[in-house]
Amino acid sequence: MVEIKDNSMVNKLVLLFFMDKMDVPLTDSIILEACYYQNPWLEYMDCVQALNQLLETGFIFSTVHENLKYFSITPDGRACLSHFYTRIPASVRQEIVDFVKLNRTSYRRKQEYSTSYHMNADKTYTVQLKIVDPMKTTLDLKFNVANKETAKGVAAKWGDKAAQIYKLLYEQLVD
Repeated sequence: MVEIKDNSMVNKLVLLFFMDKMDVPLTDSIILEACYYQNPWLEYMDCVQALNQLLETGFIFSTVHENLKYFSITPDGRACLSHFYTRIPASVRQEIVDFVKLNRTSYRRKQEYSTSYHMNADKTYTVQLKIVDPMKTTLDLKFNVANKETAKGVAAKWGDKAAQIYKLLYEQLVD
């Protein structure tokens, strides 16, 4: 891979390119996971700095929902990217395209399908399952289960079953 980690402009372009290809609002943790932890495109501090600078210049914007900040590329960010994307090494662009093709769905699920559980006073557990997008909560489901193992099992299944459950509920309740 071509060394790009010391070039501030290229770092920002890499981030814009990734956000453009993902084409959904992203949390900072998803951005850091993809650009630093999973791939060698940016160093941690370079990624954080580029994110802040892009926000300051209006090339990306942020929204807050459910106490999470989501970042999206702006039309100005896309225009900037269209003029300068060739400064990103072709190999890095291809890595990003390939990575996004393989991982877009799983990253969207990480952001859209959330789950939590807690113990109640009577020693049962309340499980909360959500389908959230950056603008609204689509589904918020809470129910009690007998024990922690069941709560963990429900939470583990939610990511794979959320869309099916939502569809079933919608079809049964909305006509």
